[in-house]
Amino acid sequence: MPSTALGDFLGTAILILLGNGVVAGALLERSKSRDGGWIVITTGWAVAVLAGVLVASALGAPGELNPAVTLANVVLGTRTAADAGAHIVAQFAGAIVGSTLVWLHYLPHWAATADQGRILSCHCNAPAIPHTAANLGSEIIGTAVLVLVANAIGSAAAAGSAPATNLGPMLVGALVWGIGLSLGGPTGYAINPARDLGPRIAHAILPIANKGSSDWGYAWIPVVGPLIGGVLAAMLWGAVR
Repeated sequence: MPSTALGDFLGTAILILLGNGVVAGALLERSKSRDGGWIVITTGWAVAVLAGVLVASALGAPGELNPAVTLANVVLGTRTAADAGAHIVAQFAGAIVGSTLVWLHYLPHWAATADQGRILSCHCNAPAIPHTAANLGSEIIGTAVLVLVANAIGSAAAAGSAPATNLGPMLVGALVWGIGLSLGGPTGYAINPARDLGPRIAHAILPIANKGSSDWGYAWIPVVGPLIGGVLAAMLWGAVR
């Protein structure tokens, strides 16, 4: 396991703690931020991405925090398969830990919340309207935008000759904010297999009060969709850059 995997582990844990934390604050009963709404949730996720990438980068990791992005970089030839595999394992482990911390942080609020759907949404995604093809397509499109624009952010042509060295994480956070606002409505924009599957596993194994099904029938879509979208975007970027 490369030493940089620790950065991806801690960065992903922070990403999920802050990202799912804002969802829990907006959805759980008797939370002071109850009913904060979609703009609050998408803003919280944007800051979560910024914070997670900064933590990972400070520890020498690439700061991808997302198996779809890591796989896209393998396709682009900037990562080896073995190195990518180690970081993907770290990302999933960090996501489980981050979701566990959300459960602990909001511990009394689960018992106060009767709606099992809201409890599940504090951990993983669910479609607004269940439709396999459309839901899969939404995750493909959202992740493709993430990978394509993130590569543009890191390009010399977009960054200029002397960009601020730490501006990238802020721009990626803004990108995730924009994706959430514009494309997040249909599925809740997982755009990251670790972001959905890790917390879904945590939901399944933790003794969360009032929890219901972990909805494993839907679980493959936020994993497969982002992986497809990331690979397609990497192939497109590799062809046109």
